[in-house]
Amino acid sequence: MTAAPPNVLVQLRAALDGRYRVERELGAGGMATVYLATDLRHDRDVAIKVLHPELGAALGSDRFLAEIRTTARLQHPHILPLLDSGAADGLLYYVMPYVTGETLRARLEREGQLRIDDALLIAREVADALGAAHALGIVHRDIKPENILLQDGEALVADFGIARAITEGGGAKRSAVRPPHPVALTRSAIEVCHCAT
Repeated sequence: MTAAPPNVLVQLRAALDGRYRVERELGAGGMATVYLATDLRHDRDVAIKVLHPELGAALGSDRFLAEIRTTARLQHPHILPLLDSGAADGLLYYVMPYVTGETLRARLEREGQLRIDDALLIAREVADALGAAHALGIVHRDIKPENILLQDGEALVADFGIARAITEGGGAKRSAVRPPHPVALTRSAIEVCHCAT
């Protein structure tokens, strides 16, 4: 992960002053940086995901906000909800609840392998979330252990936000997200997927 330039943090703090108090960076990836902030209106911790400025400029605020409006329609107990979004001082962002748990990736790295009951529960909850999104015509396009958050024994699918706009807008070459070739799936992966539906 690469950290966002310090001037982006200063710019974000100034742009959202009075609405959010941006505390610190939580992490960064190829498309965006996530910050811990306090929602001043509701006195709660939130995570603000800010597109890297060059990606935001290539995407444009109209397209970004149109995708976010689509994502905001998602209401499901296993989908991390969208609380707010916008364009401020040239930065495109969206706001989600701050999750105190961990990603599925972190748990897999810590434990190596999940117990079958835990794996089936996570698979079932993720499949339910994706099914609800698909019923609305929304495809995640970037489902991976880093985008599955675990909190209080439940799975939350995150980052429905902007994958379609980025892939269709040509903003991220790495986001040519395609399902794996069927040969790449192991028999056990197919059985887990089958059990979860």
